[in-house]
Amino acid sequence: MIRLGVLASGGGTNLQAILDACGAGGAARRIDAEVAVVVSNVPTAGALERARRAGVATEVLPSKGVADREAYDLRLVEVLRAHRVGVVCLAGYMRLVTPTFLRAFGPTPASRGCPHVLNVHPGLLPSFPGLHAQRQCVEYGSRFAGCTVHFVDEGTDTGPVIAQAIVPVLPEDDEAALAARILEQEHRLYPQAIQWLAAGRLSVEGRRVRVEGARTAPAVPVTNPVVELG
Repeated sequence: MIRLGVLASGGGTNLQAILDACGAGGAARRIDAEVAVVVSNVPTAGALERARRAGVATEVLPSKGVADREAYDLRLVEVLRAHRVGVVCLAGYMRLVTPTFLRAFGPTPASRGCPHVLNVHPGLLPSFPGLHAQRQCVEYGSRFAGCTVHFVDEGTDTGPVIAQAIVPVLPEDDEAALAARILEQEHRLYPQAIQWLAAGRLSVEGRRVRVEGARTAPAVPVTNPVVELG
């Protein structure tokens, strides 16, 4: 069973989805993992309270005013290693991790090329990386949105894609409405990706992530709005 370290800066709804899937708080276990520690750079983050309610260790490493990102991440690595973390999950973590951090949790021969740092992003990468992906999507006029679970590399939301979920953008959508529908899919997709990794079903070949034994989506085109002509 893998030991997860979750990094979070906000309310922690994706953390909650992971905790539930790990069987915390009496829920049925759906992934072969346990959350060993939740670390936040924001002392008031709601994610910390979610972890405490689940009986999970918490650590606070405030980042406000910290200029030396490398030194901060070295301390972060120390904290995670002290809790014997094998895989790190970013869950609304509002900091870019440094190469120093990524090297500490990089691929190993046993991981078949898979890094040990994952993230979930509320957009269909490579479209709309960075902050406010939902707002970008609405303002751009895209017809589809969604979320992406990916491995983390040194870029901003540029790591190899593990899985994606798609939702339509409705005519009446604003940023909040679209974000809420995307978030539902994040809560489903992120635990699944973690389970694939825990079960040894992921491998990375170049930029492509292979999911051993997974069913692929049917080759049926989807349009939005729906095509009316035959």
